[in-house]
Amino acid sequence: MNRATVVLAIMLAFALPLSLLAGRVWLDPWHAGNAVVILTELRLPRGILAVIIGAGLGTAGAAMQGYLRNPLADPGLFGIAPGAAFGAVLALFLGVATVWVLPLFALAGAAGAMALLALIAGRTGGIALFTLAGMMLASLTGALTSLLISFAPNAFAVSEIVTWLMGALTDRSWNDVWLAGPLTLAGIACFAMAAQGLDALTLGEAAARSLGMQPARLRGWLIAGVGLTVGSGVAVAGVIGFVGLIVPHLVRPFTDRRPSSLLLPSALAGALLVLVADSLCRVLPLVTELRLGITLSLLGAPFFLALLLRMRRGMA
Repeated sequence: MNRATVVLAIMLAFALPLSLLAGRVWLDPWHAGNAVVILTELRLPRGILAVIIGAGLGTAGAAMQGYLRNPLADPGLFGIAPGAAFGAVLALFLGVATVWVLPLFALAGAAGAMALLALIAGRTGGIALFTLAGMMLASLTGALTSLLISFAPNAFAVSEIVTWLMGALTDRSWNDVWLAGPLTLAGIACFAMAAQGLDALTLGEAAARSLGMQPARLRGWLIAGVGLTVGSGVAVAGVIGFVGLIVPHLVRPFTDRRPSSLLLPSALAGALLVLVADSLCRVLPLVTELRLGITLSLLGAPFFLALLLRMRRGMA
């Protein structure tokens, strides 16, 4: 366990209790009459869900950037998040989006995208084919989602779909925690199984094969990991972007830069980022609560631009 992991764990331990008190009206646990109910039934499941989703997205981003050896890689690039979003939008379109059915549709969408990605990339396909297959899936599922929105039966359905796609943790309950928690942990375990192969890939694909790395097995762990972490996150909170892109860049300078040593710090940093961003959504004095997906996009887009400008200066 390196120093970055310890520091991030301490920061997260302080941030979680503080986030439970944060809101447009800060909660006083000693004097508010219904403080226990607010904390245990509303804010605690929401805070834990932010930690779970952030940890999953951060780890997925670190694993994808390690596999593709590309600092601009993001879990959303491979079509699994758009696939999950398409499944959820289909549930809203059909009018069957109950507490359990919408997440199940989203998970089915993520599983379908995972299966297609594995089928197209195949056992012998390289990293380039894997990337192109993911981009095709992201484009296809995005187009299908837009098609459903355009065919929505009324304006209320359109508003409901668009609002959900913005991503939020508003009014989430323990049911969402029990759904996303085990799946995200399983996804992170898949990334841990792929860690040794990711380290070998830093020497190049040919060298990694000579060291015993099996590309099909490594790709299978990654597809399963991204599907479980990203799919479960989209299922309970909608589309939340940029976490998997930002977090590995923030923690990489504090590690030895091996993909395996980046996974745990990225999980903690992702959890901290989503938790702080969600607290910010609650604190801002707006008429309606700012959606979490919008907040992270407002933070992530300038970061992405700065990253591109730094890369351009590096190539000059």
